[in-house]
Amino acid sequence: MKLFPYGHATHPQWPMAAGLVLAQLRAYMALPEYASAPTLALLYITDHYAAHAQDILDHLSAELPEVTDWSGTVGVGIAANNAEYVDEPAMAVMLCELGPDQYRVFSGVAPLPAAGSGRFQAHTALVHADGQTPDVAELIEEIAQRTDSGYVFGGLASSRSAQLQFALGGNGNLKGQGAARGVFRGGLSGVAFARSAALMSRVTQGCRPVSPEHEVTACEGNVITGLDGQPALDVLLADLQVSLEQPREALEKVRRTLVGLRSSRASLSDGSVRRAGQFGADVLVRHVIGLDPARHGIAIADTPSPGMTLAFCERNQAAARSDLIRICTEIREALEPQEVSADVALALSDDPAQAAPHPARRMAGAIYISCSGRGGPHFGGPSAELQIVRRALGDVPLVGFFAGGEIARHHLYGYTGVLTVFTADD
Repeated sequence: MKLFPYGHATHPQWPMAAGLVLAQLRAYMALPEYASAPTLALLYITDHYAAHAQDILDHLSAELPEVTDWSGTVGVGIAANNAEYVDEPAMAVMLCELGPDQYRVFSGVAPLPAAGSGRFQAHTALVHADGQTPDVAELIEEIAQRTDSGYVFGGLASSRSAQLQFALGGNGNLKGQGAARGVFRGGLSGVAFARSAALMSRVTQGCRPVSPEHEVTACEGNVITGLDGQPALDVLLADLQVSLEQPREALEKVRRTLVGLRSSRASLSDGSVRRAGQFGADVLVRHVIGLDPARHGIAIADTPSPGMTLAFCERNQAAARSDLIRICTEIREALEPQEVSADVALALSDDPAQAAPHPARRMAGAIYISCSGRGGPHFGGPSAELQIVRRALGDVPLVGFFAGGEIARHHLYGYTGVLTVFTADD
């Protein structure tokens, strides 16, 4: 598998940005180590361009007629290798060279079939979703069940205007497309990948626990009333070392507090382990949305059940940075071969952050989806998060966006980053 061409640009006028992106794509496609006949494009735009989404898709697909399939969405920010475009007009495109039997674009007009019901068998899927869709978490879980791995990745569109997705198939890959032109609102869409389209994915959390784990022993709807057999509100106040007798100080600290939920049955199927002072990927971070003094309860933005474990947590720059470095390093070390020729060893010896992308790194391209609440400011400055990815993972073609919620496994996360790499042959 060759490296995936990619391009990204910002400009107040979308045709100018599109021209810059197309020039980058064509320049890469002319290089021998990059794919010259891609058929699948991933397109991400910021919400500044949302009103022109159909025009952008029509223009790019006309300029790249060899690309038959398109998928993507809108974000308040988008990501590219070493760059973030947040709250500015921008677009990013990556062209993937995969066989027609290795992927399938799906959407509301051409849903992904149930596992084992067709000739194409999805192993995993990139999912873009509208967070305003009713029962979106359940729909994500249903999509995961339609893959043989049970693992999907992606994110919720984030926009101050239209919440939209791109899903356009051609060359016989998307039956049922009908008159749809490729821009959708509501529901889910994305790309399903066969097992032969090798992918490696990791989840990084952006929060640090500030309390020990507690067992949820009583709850009513989204209100937790008991932790470890004690009134939940009393446990929260004790862990935060505050009192309702000083309401201003207590509420200020509670507003900064989140909860990390873990099912008693959760397991780390990607082989990672839990680390002291950090959350693993089996933890779902949720907001505390209210206190219930009458029931001594805590209302959270989820529906817990007895037997779950809960730890109070807070967003933390140092924890987010170290965990992001960890997942990038895990992927890089897993993919770089142990025995190589002298030429390959020389290429791999270069500083990953400075060296040009090289097939020897066995990474054809990457997708990074991060929470819109993370981004550069949470990591110390503009583009800081993507600069960390580049330094730790190496220089690799990469696109993505800042989401209103991140998807990994069959869960909907918050305050996380989801990094997925297309792995190339040895």
